[in-house]
Amino acid sequence: MSRIAIIGAGITGVTTAYALAQRGFHVTVIERHRYAAMETSFANGGQLSASNAEVWNSRATVLKGLKWMFTRDAPLLMNPRPGWHKYSWMGEFLRQIPNYRANTAETVRLAIAAREHLFRIARDEKIDFDLERRGILHFYASRKEFDAASKVNEILTGAGLDRHAVTPEEIASIEPTLRGAFHGGFFTPSDSTGDIHKFTRGLADACARHGVEFRYDTSVTSIDEQAGRLALSVEHAGETQALQFDGIVICAGVGSRAFASMAGDHLNVYPVKGYSITVCLDDARSRDHAPWVSLLDDRAKIVTSRLGADRFRVAGTAELNGFNRDIRADRIAPLVEWTRRHFPDVSTARVIPWSGLRPMLPSMLPKVGQGKRPGVFYNTGHGHLGWTLSAATAEIVAETVSQRLPSKRVHVGASSQVRVNTPA
Repeated sequence: MSRIAIIGAGITGVTTAYALAQRGFHVTVIERHRYAAMETSFANGGQLSASNAEVWNSRATVLKGLKWMFTRDAPLLMNPRPGWHKYSWMGEFLRQIPNYRANTAETVRLAIAAREHLFRIARDEKIDFDLERRGILHFYASRKEFDAASKVNEILTGAGLDRHAVTPEEIASIEPTLRGAFHGGFFTPSDSTGDIHKFTRGLADACARHGVEFRYDTSVTSIDEQAGRLALSVEHAGETQALQFDGIVICAGVGSRAFASMAGDHLNVYPVKGYSITVCLDDARSRDHAPWVSLLDDRAKIVTSRLGADRFRVAGTAELNGFNRDIRADRIAPLVEWTRRHFPDVSTARVIPWSGLRPMLPSMLPKVGQGKRPGVFYNTGHGHLGWTLSAATAEIVAETVSQRLPSKRVHVGASSQVRVNTPA
C-alpha cells in the first residue's frame, strides 16, 4: 500500500485525503495548526457558486482596480509597497488576460462537477454543514452593470450552467427580505451554500474513521529524496522527525509556494486577503428578516450565506498586501453598513469579524496534478473558489496519483470524469 503525505488540512487537503483513502492509499495529513480548517477554510463567504466562476483576468477588472486604488473602502485594495512576489504575480496575471473566456468556462465546468462529488460525500458520511440548496441571486443596481453581467452570463451558460435573468419584481419574489432598488439580476437555482468549517471538520473526522492519520501541530521544514522515496523533515513539540512517503500532495494554501520551491517547482501563489462577518441572529426579528437565498452584490463585490437559523455570513473585499492577516476595522465597517442598508430589520449588535488569505494563482485556475519531481503532486491555488472546486480537484489529483503509482494501488473509489487545465 503506497504511503501518501498531504501537506495542509484545509478544504483541499481534507477532500484530497478522503479521495485517496477511498482508493486504498495509506494517507497522512500534516497540518501546522491544532485542528483542521483553521485558516482560509474557517469563515469564508459560504457559497458553492458555479455562478461566481468568472476569473478576474479581464481589462474591465484591471481598470476598476486602478480606480479603486484611491478609495479606502473599495472592494479591491493593493499595498503599493514594492515586492518581487506581488509584482511578478501581477505581471503573470496580466499575461493571462487573453485566456479570460477559456479560463472562466473551464472554472464553470469544474464547479458543476464538484457539487455532485461534495453532495455525495456529505450524504455518504452524514456530514451536517448547514447546507442550503436555494440558489444564488446576483443583483445589479444599474443598466450598465446588468449589461456587462449579461456578457459574462453568456460564457457561464455556454459552459453548461443553468442561469437566467430576473426582473426587479422577480428579485423581490426570490428573496423578500432584500431591500434596495435594482435594475435586474441573474439567478442560479443549482448553486448552494454551507459552512466550510463544519464540512471540513466533519470530513476530517470521516477520514480518520477510514484510516487517515492526522499529524496536527506539525510543520514541514524540508522536502528531500532518499532511496527513491520522498523524505519530509517535520517539527512537532520542538522535536524534528524524518518521515518517508511514496508521494506527497501539496494542499497548503498560501504556503504552497514555499513548499513547491522545496520540491523544485515554481508555483506563484499569492495571498489575496478577504474579510467576512458573521452576524449573530440572536432575536426572532433578526432571524425572520435575514435572507435564506444566497446573494451577490456585483457593485460592492459582497456575498452572503445563511448558515442555519441563527447565523448570517457576509463576505467580500480583496487586498493585495502580502501575508498580512490583520483584521482592519475600516474593511469590516463596509460589510456591517451593507448589512444594515439591505437588511434594516437585522440586528448587527453582535458581529464576529474574520479575515483569511485566499491562495491565488495568476491564471485564477488551481494547480492540480504532478510536479517536476516524481511523487510530488499539487492541489492548490483555488483562490476565492476553494470551497466550490475542492471536491472535484480532489478527485482529479487522487486519480493522477493512482495512475502514477499503479503497482501499489489497492482499491479504486468513484472515478472522476472532470479535468482542469492549468497553465505551466
